[in-house]
Amino acid sequence: MSAGTRSSKEKKSLVVLWSSADREVALKMAFMYTRNAKRQGWWEDVILIVWGPSARLLSEDGELREKVKEIKALGVALEACKACTDMYGVSEALEELGVDVKYMGTPLTEYLKEDRAVLCL
Repeated sequence: MSAGTRSSKEKKSLVVLWSSADREVALKMAFMYTRNAKRQGWWEDVILIVWGPSARLLSEDGELREKVKEIKALGVALEACKACTDMYGVSEALEELGVDVKYMGTPLTEYLKEDRAVLCL
């Protein structure tokens, strides 16, 4: 079934929960899939959540920051867990990248209750 002929029961939103401090996971999975999912129209809405150690990695790695800017330009929504970014002292750095830094417990719970597809990396 193509993106234009989705059934009404098919999920339309994807949430990628990226928590790994492994930059290869970021480059070869989280960023690659979110970029292509949006570019190819596999999902109507794509959200990348930066959670835990990935927040520090993103703040420190210039290549990853550039990739996140590219993903954002395609229309992928970027969110980060404020509790995590505050622990690592990187809230401001991620906000400067255009990441919506906020407490994520409630939003993630809502995403799960809304029956969105969630991919955890």
